[in-house]
Amino acid sequence: MQIEAGELLRKINNPDDLKKINREDLHLVCEELRQYIIDIVSVHGGHFAASLGVVELSVALHYIYNTPYDQLVWDVGHQAYGHKILTGRRDNFITNRKYKGLSGFPKRSESEYDTFGVGHSSTSISAALGMSIAAKYKKEDRKSVAIIGDGSMTAGMAFEAMNHAGVADSDVLVILNDNCMSIDPNVGALKEYLTDITTSPTYNKMRDEVWNLMGKLPVGKNFSRSMASKLEASVKGVVSESSNLFEALKFRYFGPIDGHNITKLVDTLKDLKNIPGPKLLHIVTVKGKGYELAEKDQTKWHAPGLFDKVTGEIIKKKIDVPQPMKYQDVFGYTIIELAKSNDKIMGITPAMPSGSSLKYMMAEMPDRAFDVGICEQHAATLSAGLATQGIKAFCNIYSSFMQRAYDQVVHDIAIQKLPVVLCLDRAGLVGEDGPTHHGCYDIPYFRCIPNMIVSAPMNEKELRNLMYTSQLESTKNPFVIRYPRGEGVMAGLQKDTMAEKYPFEEIQIGKGRKLKDGKDIAILSFGHPGNFAQAAIRELRTDGIDPAHFDMRFVKPIDEELLHEVFSNYNKIVTIEDGTTIGGFGSAILEFMAQHNYSAEVKMLGIPDRLVEHGSLKELYRECNYDAQAIVETVREMLKEKVKVSELMG
Repeated sequence: MQIEAGELLRKINNPDDLKKINREDLHLVCEELRQYIIDIVSVHGGHFAASLGVVELSVALHYIYNTPYDQLVWDVGHQAYGHKILTGRRDNFITNRKYKGLSGFPKRSESEYDTFGVGHSSTSISAALGMSIAAKYKKEDRKSVAIIGDGSMTAGMAFEAMNHAGVADSDVLVILNDNCMSIDPNVGALKEYLTDITTSPTYNKMRDEVWNLMGKLPVGKNFSRSMASKLEASVKGVVSESSNLFEALKFRYFGPIDGHNITKLVDTLKDLKNIPGPKLLHIVTVKGKGYELAEKDQTKWHAPGLFDKVTGEIIKKKIDVPQPMKYQDVFGYTIIELAKSNDKIMGITPAMPSGSSLKYMMAEMPDRAFDVGICEQHAATLSAGLATQGIKAFCNIYSSFMQRAYDQVVHDIAIQKLPVVLCLDRAGLVGEDGPTHHGCYDIPYFRCIPNMIVSAPMNEKELRNLMYTSQLESTKNPFVIRYPRGEGVMAGLQKDTMAEKYPFEEIQIGKGRKLKDGKDIAILSFGHPGNFAQAAIRELRTDGIDPAHFDMRFVKPIDEELLHEVFSNYNKIVTIEDGTTIGGFGSAILEFMAQHNYSAEVKMLGIPDRLVEHGSLKELYRECNYDAQAIVETVREMLKEKVKVSELMG
């Protein structure tokens, strides 16, 4: 489907073209850019509301700054669609987040305008500061701008960067995009603080009057810029303490201003470009601006999938048979079920209550489930603190985000042997979000830590039972449960019938299970890819191949008794995992083989030792060679002599 950009937007192939447009016509560019994003995302999918909220800011930044020489760093990155369209990727934008197409996030290898790769939050100020320090050292007159949302400002890293920037004598501008939203509504004291700034009528009225007064006063012998600055500061101090947080960090604070007033933005950025030192511009925007439904329900429209742009109806695949529940929802309903019978259970998530489905517990048990903001490190150590008091904390963090809390897991949880339950949602490949979000590395980085239990369910029933086992009084160690993004495999499973249909069963820690006996080859799986193995086995039987299948359940402690059985009976083994093969589940099998002097041909299937780009899960499983087809091909190759005989006899 061909999607045409508006008349003005069609003329903009780079920011130089944008600069040729009259300042009075920039609002028309914004209208066309916003409509183009709506047109593309409604048909091709992607993140939505975040980019709509910064259309005017995107236009103003590229209009005023000399990009890419001046460097813009977009925090998180799903707000950068307008930036991409304005920087030479308009006609190719239909490939956004598609296999082999444009990344959904800024990416240095994709464009010189993408100065820093981003997918996780709160990195922009540190990166922009590094660029600013380098420019000063190299005596380059280039500007560095960090665009960060108020949700990302809840993370400690943002304040660490500001603390340094304030004393680094750096010419860096931080633009705080304040819309009260990250993916879910923001939480915490910073939200209240920013609300105070934006809603104080006395402060805003006085601020405007002072700026107007200073604009009319002569700057010269009797009234210096220094005097003007002191006047501004004194009024701020008398009227409100609202700017003190940022100015205590030695940032000059400007704002708040309307982030949808393109003329005001252009004029303000033009002025700030000539003011040296660290500065913070506070803009107030609406996430989803320009699309009424997205403005009203910003969480739902963060990444809605395909939709009818006229009616707002979200287009769902027409499927006649009942579909499996998402793993995240199985977690969300199961933790409530467990908490009702165990009053020591609490739930923790860092800013992902919807994504992790902890939102259900937060609604039903608000005193026992907490969203702590974009603070993975804090979430881990908070859980550790709860555990010291006998609370069984279920800390739910996406696998790739858990990387940010690794030291806290080692230092605060594992060394102290605290029985925190770490639920790793989105473990393995995640699809269209690409390498910043793939959960590739948690098996190796948890497997190497003493005192850890590391598990993965093959299906929804196993997830329920692992969660049940993890909260038992007899479970004394940190307990990791990793599970993938998206749907499970048990069609027809419903939240209201889960408990009756699949009552909880304790799983012996460190024990796997034999799912199928066989004589030709052993397939060892860890987690959800066991379902790929079962599909492959059905096809292999048509070749006369008889594989055995073992679901290991745990990679630490690993089931040595079961592995002795495997290596004593099979000299050909395939391992399958939804994680990197370097240091992962397959590596654990090879280590066992070496330690016990077994000899066998072992093929490891999983995520290869390279960065995997974005695409659908089906496309990526195929590319990485561990889908059902890959298992079939691997087994046939390992047993090619038997296959030849079977073909001759057939």
